[in-house]
Amino acid sequence: MDETLLAAYRATAYRVRLARGGWATIRIGQPLPPVLDALTRQLPWGFITAWNPRSQPASLMENRSALRNMLTALRALPDVALIQPAVGVATTPPWREPSLWVVGPGTGECDALAVRFGQLGYIHGGSDGLATLRLTGLA
Repeated sequence: MDETLLAAYRATAYRVRLARGGWATIRIGQPLPPVLDALTRQLPWGFITAWNPRSQPASLMENRSALRNMLTALRALPDVALIQPAVGVATTPPWREPSLWVVGPGTGECDALAVRFGQLGYIHGGSDGLATLRLTGLA
């Protein structure tokens, strides 16, 4: 993956929709916001999308369909404890990708989903509480 794309991942605000309204923002290399940390109950979590596979623009219809299929795949995983709507937001250049924040699946399950949906990377966290960029090797 080139440095420009890595920089974009690192600069993105990974926003999770809260059940009672508002958003909590995840940043790579930082601990989860307390409101999200409380929801994990020390389980692993991932912030993942199916939009724009291989970081190539796809149509709105293709992206929406892919994210619905990812949601279906997540719901079928036995370790999933929680799924929240989310969005990745960047400012330079400006873009938004609807995403999902999921609590429960480990890196093996999230890696497999990311590869299945053509994602170059996603954000994951575990018991250490830090948000980590995981690359899939598809680049």
